[in-house]
Amino acid sequence: MYRQLLSLLLIAILNTACSGPGIERHADRTPKFIAEDFFSGPMMAYGVVKDRGGKVTRKFVAELNGSWENGQGLLREKFEFDDGEIQYRNWQLTPTSPSASGPRQYAATAGDVVGTSTMSVVGDAVFMQYVLQIPFRGRTLNINVDDQMVLVTPHVLIAESDLSKWGFNVGEIQLTIIKQSD
Repeated sequence: MYRQLLSLLLIAILNTACSGPGIERHADRTPKFIAEDFFSGPMMAYGVVKDRGGKVTRKFVAELNGSWENGQGLLREKFEFDDGEIQYRNWQLTPTSPSASGPRQYAATAGDVVGTSTMSVVGDAVFMQYVLQIPFRGRTLNINVDDQMVLVTPHVLIAESDLSKWGFNVGEIQLTIIKQSD
């Protein structure tokens, strides 16, 4: 009985994790997101972190700056949280599939990200899934992050990030990235 209940729970979790709408639905939407254009130059981001119940637990402002050299991207991020904490992250972006049809993909790595993530771009959307190492009460937690970003105008990107651990929702991040004039 216990084994059957555990199997049903595992199937339910896997179905929930895989049932979200795919990036393909964005194929015909505009403006088209081009990583080399949007993630180039200075940007500002404004956002909130919510707990699993939807309560805002932190606010932040972030300075971002992107550059590309020989086809490789570097996105520098500095997050300043309302409790005084400052976090830095540098994303390395490497195109892996320049396909005109289907998702354009990039390998994405950062110092506090476990392994290599795949950043997929179609139409106005950017999707990424990765494991982020987060300091928590004197230790480090590995949190699964599911980023879904949509380009609203050529200078505004809206992002939602679902945070989970062992398949269970532990929170979310909502943010807006605004591309600054160079």
